[in-house]
Amino acid sequence: MALLNILHFPDPKLRTVAKPVTVFDPELRQLVRDMFETMYEAPGIGLAATQVDRHIRLLVMDVSDQSNHPRCLINPEIVEADGEEETDEGCLSVPGFYEKVRRAEHIRVRAQNDFGETIEFEAEGLEGVCVQHEMDHLDGKLFVDYLSSLKRNRIRSKLVKQMKQKDFD
Repeated sequence: MALLNILHFPDPKLRTVAKPVTVFDPELRQLVRDMFETMYEAPGIGLAATQVDRHIRLLVMDVSDQSNHPRCLINPEIVEADGEEETDEGCLSVPGFYEKVRRAEHIRVRAQNDFGETIEFEAEGLEGVCVQHEMDHLDGKLFVDYLSSLKRNRIRSKLVKQMKQKDFD
């Protein structure tokens, strides 16, 4: 397994819309394993392929307290959504920032696993938020897009400054 490089906002590659997965082969399963390793190491609870510069409709997540309930979603779609909730969100691509975001309270998700088999489940709470957050990445959208332009620009400026500082260290 290998740790993958996570892209950081405002990298324009994070705005790439992911293409559907059509081939379910050992190479895809290796990418899934590498993404899980990267997510756990970060540490995070979700990671979309877009964040590791792979522009396919794939995400991994594990919202369990013990990091023992890994879930891989390929070509995910929300087939039903209702309610609304506002929760604090953070993102491995926007490190160190947490802001309130409104999302559907309850969703029904249809996706494929890494063997191409269809799965369907309902999600709410942290799991529902995580699915919606990671699916946004697959559409080239970040949680900062839900914020005011003032907040988004402030976050962008701070991250750019941090990146420049790292280059000098």
